[in-house]
Amino acid sequence: MEYRKRIIDNQFNIRMEALGGVLIVGPKGCGKTTTGKQKAKTVIEFQDEDKRENLLLIANTHPSELLKGTKPILFDEWQDAPKIWGVIRKDIDDNDLFGAYILTGSSSQKVETPHTGTLRISTLKMYPMSLYESGDSNGSVSLNALFKGQQFESCKSDLTIDDIKNVICKGGWPRVLKVKNEQAKYQIAKEVYNQTCNIDISNIDGAKKNPLLAKAILKSYARNICTMADTKTIYDDVASNYDISNQTFYNYTKALEDLYIIEDVDAWCPAIRSKSAIRASKKKNLVDPSIACAALEISPDYFDGDYKTLGFFFESLVIRDLKIYSSEHNGTVSYYHDRYGLEADAVLHLENGKYALIEIKLGQSEVDKGAEHLCEIEKLIKEHNENEKQVPLRLPDLKIVITGTEYGYKRDDGVYVVPIGCLKD
Repeated sequence: MEYRKRIIDNQFNIRMEALGGVLIVGPKGCGKTTTGKQKAKTVIEFQDEDKRENLLLIANTHPSELLKGTKPILFDEWQDAPKIWGVIRKDIDDNDLFGAYILTGSSSQKVETPHTGTLRISTLKMYPMSLYESGDSNGSVSLNALFKGQQFESCKSDLTIDDIKNVICKGGWPRVLKVKNEQAKYQIAKEVYNQTCNIDISNIDGAKKNPLLAKAILKSYARNICTMADTKTIYDDVASNYDISNQTFYNYTKALEDLYIIEDVDAWCPAIRSKSAIRASKKKNLVDPSIACAALEISPDYFDGDYKTLGFFFESLVIRDLKIYSSEHNGTVSYYHDRYGLEADAVLHLENGKYALIEIKLGQSEVDKGAEHLCEIEKLIKEHNENEKQVPLRLPDLKIVITGTEYGYKRDDGVYVVPIGCLKD
């Protein structure tokens, strides 16, 4: 199957030109190895059973022998041979190498290396595919172009509400594209979920863990996805069925974070209201909404009778895509919410200082309210700047309502309404 381009490809190339190598990290099954192979001229796979025993013997006794291939050399599942990190680092130093090595592997095995890769090996985070990468978004609206001031009159999404339910449940796992049976596509996320809870959560730190307890935590996360439920809420939910200490709960959630499964959204706390007014707790989220569907055993048909839950899962989908689309500019995604009910579901900051206030609304009926929130936050920032001229806040460069609707347009108040089925990086 022909390689489907990923948004991190450009960042991958830049980092290979700047440093000696790149370590690609991310959840299992997101396409790390496939992306690494596009750049590599030599591939060493420690999971190849025909060669594994010999490769590991060399890696443990004379690891420098494995560096003699044509570069760039990809070491897949490099954690199986941790000594390889040190010899790569030394080779980069000794020979002033650029773009010589690529490391990929399972996130389910954490390795403590004696030396960091600072200024030698760059770490690049990879997500499952966005809707644009998977071909589900037509990409008629570029987030990057909007930041540069490009206007658009209107756009039209090809995604129906049923399509949105489907992509939420399927997730952005590359393997989905290879599966022809529609029902079988949902199985991929279930496999990620089960593998995480049954095997990977114990392998990550070598401490045996209860799969049922891991599933209970992810189920609670799924029930509270894209809400500001505090950690105690998740703990109490799990503790109602399991005898679990605070430390054990922390160990499990930390392992799920290290596996890139749990990925909460930080709060944006600008000085436009008093500190006590702005909610600073993290918003609960997972790396892909399909994992939440797997945890709750939800199929697309379930959403027909529960549009409230669909709204939260849709928000998770959009946040995933925003993180991917902004990765080209090392962007960060947060959220804003205060005790007066004013909110922005996402605040997208780019490394050049520009940022967008974003509301995420599944249906057209919620667009007006979302736009009003964004304009009100902008108004508060203007008022702050009038009163605090010494420390002004930058006004938002964009105000966007991202929807699950068919049509997009620019409103008279300057707010862009963009269907998720039209968006790209």
